[in-house]
Amino acid sequence: MSRFDFLHNRHAGERVVLVANGPSLNRMDLRFLARETTIGLNKIFLGFKRFGFYPRYFVAVNDKVIEQSSRQIMALNCVKFISKHNGHLVPENALTYHLETGNPPARFSHDLEKGVHEGWTVTYVALQIAWYLGFAEVVIIGMDHRFEYTGAPNAANRLEGPDLNHFSPDYFGGGQSWDNPDLAHSEQSYSLARVEYENSNRRIIDATLDGACTVFEKADYRKLFELSK
Repeated sequence: MSRFDFLHNRHAGERVVLVANGPSLNRMDLRFLARETTIGLNKIFLGFKRFGFYPRYFVAVNDKVIEQSSRQIMALNCVKFISKHNGHLVPENALTYHLETGNPPARFSHDLEKGVHEGWTVTYVALQIAWYLGFAEVVIIGMDHRFEYTGAPNAANRLEGPDLNHFSPDYFGGGQSWDNPDLAHSEQSYSLARVEYENSNRRIIDATLDGACTVFEKADYRKLFELSK
């Protein structure tokens, strides 16, 4: 029996909030996340104290994110999914799972043990993980889907000054290196994810505040989570 078997459909029929890293998080009241099952992405730990929540699950597959944050990632007290090719930086343990991302079995994987497709965005990886865990509804917040950058998509870049593309100015700021986003390929991935979810009678809802992505069903997070204005 694989370690992944213990995770399969663990949350069948439940809702999860996928917390991306856009600056819109700074304009939201995120205290409601303490009552929700959450999946945090990449450097979300930079906002734990300010946002007042701690994720049940964590996902990071980007080489630069893991290289820059291996110590913080290893210290996280939650279930973590890390790309296998970065396993030397964040070794497997009771809470850490390595994902094969180099040769996925399908464009949208239904089996984490066989690997996942990176889909040009960690959000897509998280959607495959959420599907495997059995969640019937995934609510995405913080996926602003707009970036300021120079150069071509996927090109390596260095960000001088504060990071305006993420919720923290220190995210990639101060001269750290990062990879330019590829929004076109990301949208292709998201479209595939929507089809896969709807084919299994599940939903992906984009509740990002003023998010620019148009692939998923939209909702106001305040109404969705029954928050007072």
